[in-house]
Order: sequence, then structure tokens, then C-alpha cells
Amino acid sequence: MLDERRAAILRAVVEGYIETAQPVGSSLVARTGGIPVSSATIRNEMVALEQEGYLVQPHTSAGRVPTDKGYRFFVDTMAGHGKLDTARRQQVSSFFATAHGAIEDMLHATSQLLSNLTDYAAVVVAPQSEQATIRSVQLVALGGNTALLVAVLSNGSIEKATVDVPDEIGDERIGAATTHLSRSLVGGTLTDLAACPTSGDQQTDDLCAAAVAALRPNRGTEIDHVYVGGASRMATAFDAVDSVRRVLTTLEQQYVVVGLLRDVIDRGLSVAIGAEHGLEALADCSIVVAPYEVEGELAGTIGVLGPTRMHYPQALAAVAVVSQRLGRRLSEG
Repeated sequence: MLDERRAAILRAVVEGYIETAQPVGSSLVARTGGIPVSSATIRNEMVALEQEGYLVQPHTSAGRVPTDKGYRFFVDTMAGHGKLDTARRQQVSSFFATAHGAIEDMLHATSQLLSNLTDYAAVVVAPQSEQATIRSVQLVALGGNTALLVAVLSNGSIEKATVDVPDEIGDERIGAATTHLSRSLVGGTLTDLAACPTSGDQQTDDLCAAAVAALRPNRGTEIDHVYVGGASRMATAFDAVDSVRRVLTTLEQQYVVVGLLRDVIDRGLSVAIGAEHGLEALADCSIVVAPYEVEGELAGTIGVLGPTRMHYPQALAAVAVVSQRLGRRLSEG
């Protein structure tokens, strides 16, 4: 643990480096840190912080920059998650007040919103459908020998499948099949999808069986869908081209991104800094994550990825607000 003075100096260095991207010297800390001691005393304390692994000096005569350990202390001792300014809060409110349409479009737009709020790359992992309950089921005749099965799930997603139908099946029987499917499937999950009980009409039963079979291939084969917004912002976040290339390559690997977000949350963290997340390609990055819930159940994850010198209070605030609003919007349907 750091004493109060060293903690204040370390926070001033972190804030100064986040703001300027330049090594922070004792004179700047003395002017802006609100610490009532001389520059010489601050300089000595910065040397001590360097020896303890919180700061590093890029080269002789330069100021100091925070290490991962320094950022971790800063994040862990923050007073809350920070707050979005009025303009950003209005941006969030306006977005969710008008958000509509297919869930895929909404999640993609949410990743863009989160990137715009933070100036970092944003990631939204879509809800998995396997454990979501079925809210409604409908069969719609498409003409010819084809009908469309539409199942609306509790997580806001929609499952669609085409069903082959005999020539003699008319709208009346398709309506009867919709009614029977609703009685049999609503409230259940895709994981527990079972055959419909008999309705007393063979053609209706055959049509319902075909509809259930059309949904079954999704069971156990679903992959996590990832929406990435603002990946191009990484080009301005790092000085080294190699760092940008490594980050962009990682963002293209959906299974890596999903695993990263899930691992951070499983460890009980909302922020993973530098080497903490275990991916060498992202050693110069931090990630801020939060789950979102639909109808009280964990549905997916959102996060932002940026340099370790990211603006943590703002990123934490943006992720917290957007995760809450997204979950609420999907719960409303």
C-alpha cells in the first residue's frame, strides 16, 4: 500500500500521461497535482515509485510514465466509475430512444455508439439463443411449397427457418399449426426443444414436426457473434505500426475476442490492463468490460479496447451506461 502522498503523486502522473501521452515530470505534478510539497520532494517520491514498480523512466532526464502496476493502482483506487458528461449522456439517450429493427443491426449500431463515446474500439458480443426462452412462434406462407418459421426469443433475437409444405396446405392449416406451435413451444428454450403433442389433425401435426425440425439444427451449433465498432481508431492510439497491426489482427479473430471478454468477467474484473489479460498481441492494451442482462438473465458482453493509457473513468462510465441501456432495450423487445 502507498501512503497518501505517494498515492496522490502516482494518480497525478497517471492523469497527466493519459492527458498528454508524454512522460510526466515532477514540475508538472507540482503545478497540477495539488500536492503541497516541493518539486524536489516530488522527484524523490517518483524515484521511490519507480523502484516499487509503479512508474518507469523511458530515458534519462525524461519524466515518468505509469506501468501496468501503476494503472492498476489508479483504477483500483478510483472513486466510482466516473460519469459521462451531458453531451455523451444525451447521445446515449437519443440512440436508445430511436433504436429499433433487427437485433443484429442494433448490436452493430451499439458498438459504433460505444466507440464514439470513448474513441476506442468497441466490442459487443451478441446474446446466445440456446438458453433464451421462446416468446412467440409464427408460420408465414411464402408461396409455393415454402413457409417461414419465425421464433422471437426472450433475449431479443429472432430465429428464422424455412419449412417445406405440401401443395394442399392452405392458410387455414398454417394458422392452426401456428396456434399449436405456440401452445407447445412458448416458454421453452431451443435447448429443450421437443416434439409437439398431437393436435388430432395429421397434416397440422406434420407441419408442426417440420417446423420443430427446422429449428433443431441451431441447437448446440451456435457461435458467438461479435460486433466491432471503431477498429480504425486503433491506428491513432499507438505510435508503432506493429502494435496497430497486432491489435487489428486480434480484433478480426472473433473466438479470441469472445474468450478475452469472458475470461476478464470470469475473473471478477471490469478492467484488464496490459499483460493482465494474457494476450501478448494486446500487451499494450487495456480492456474495459461489462455484461448486459435481458429480463434478469446474463445475455452478452460489451467492452472497449484501447491503449493502456486510456481514460479509465470515462471508459468505465460509458461501458456501464451502455450495458444497462442495451439490456433494458432488449428486455422491452
